[in-house]
Amino acid sequence: MHLADVTPSIFAGLGLIDPYGRNEFEPSPHGRECLLLVDGLGTSIIREFSAQIPIFSSLTNMNTVETSFPSTTATSLTTLMTGEMPGTHGMLGYTVRVPRSGGRILNALKWDERVDPMIWQPIPTLFERAAREGIKVSHVASKRYEESGFTRAAFRGAEYRGANVLDEMISEVQKSFSRSPSFTYVYINELDVAGHSDGVGSEKWLGALSYVNKVISTLLEKLPRGVRLWITADHGMINVDEKIVIGEDNSLVQGISLIAGEPRARHLYLTDDYDGDGVNEIALMWRQTLGEKVEVFTRREAISIGLFGSVVSLDSQERMGDLIVIARDGVVLIDPARKVLESAMVGHHGALTNDERFVPLAMREIGS
Repeated sequence: MHLADVTPSIFAGLGLIDPYGRNEFEPSPHGRECLLLVDGLGTSIIREFSAQIPIFSSLTNMNTVETSFPSTTATSLTTLMTGEMPGTHGMLGYTVRVPRSGGRILNALKWDERVDPMIWQPIPTLFERAAREGIKVSHVASKRYEESGFTRAAFRGAEYRGANVLDEMISEVQKSFSRSPSFTYVYINELDVAGHSDGVGSEKWLGALSYVNKVISTLLEKLPRGVRLWITADHGMINVDEKIVIGEDNSLVQGISLIAGEPRARHLYLTDDYDGDGVNEIALMWRQTLGEKVEVFTRREAISIGLFGSVVSLDSQERMGDLIVIARDGVVLIDPARKVLESAMVGHHGALTNDERFVPLAMREIGS
């Protein structure tokens, strides 16, 4: 199953017809569905650290779901909430170049007020579609995200319920089920933050994983009877062991005008000198320099193999790097302009390893 199929299938159980006929689950027994998204919780983490997250042993219908490329928050959450692949919705990574902007880079999670979120991501969200059909839709997450450009691009259409601590979160989720049919999305990111700063398996990260266990346990205890609680994630995470700075002790900066994406999944934009066939020259140089440490695709190759999905809009083509470089194993590709920040991160994601791209999907009906 793909992450793009999860939310459309849950909404189908509430009566929202999916244009692609996706309907993977049983109809909603009581018309109340809750989806918890745990940022950074890969399936391999649940297997390896089961002692720290024992609540998963009580959940039913435990499955593994594949995320889109890149395996990163902005891309995955937009896929989850539109039911479309990145080539269609246009969120191609953590950062990409804004076409015809003179070289500006859009950070999808921090946004840029000069970019209209509804134009950048024009696909109607499942929240918008569900609300038009009379389904009550709610979004419970930290208060600081409510007015962000990313929220408006990927989550518009829901009633936003800000909650900064667990008690607030539980209260807002409880209130969101005041009528049926209803769907509530809940987001927590403590695990992802700890993984980036200290690494998978670190003391801080284990504490965050225990918090995830507490959140799930509390939801199971406090949600109204009959609600189905679903749990999934946007990506997993790995600790890296080789940091390659682009242009430092190598010629990888040759022909590159802008570096975007993130250390495990780079969008590279070339200088005007390498328009046309020149991209193949730079692609060959990267392959020869880094060998098996990376996969390198030209834009044309990326589209041809369906890296961002079988359909790639003109907007997505224009945002995509001239080269897409994907790190393998424990390698990261550091932007020299962000060397200090990116090198300090222990945990990373974005590439195609199983630990990064496969996430859980579990469910339990409250009271069952």
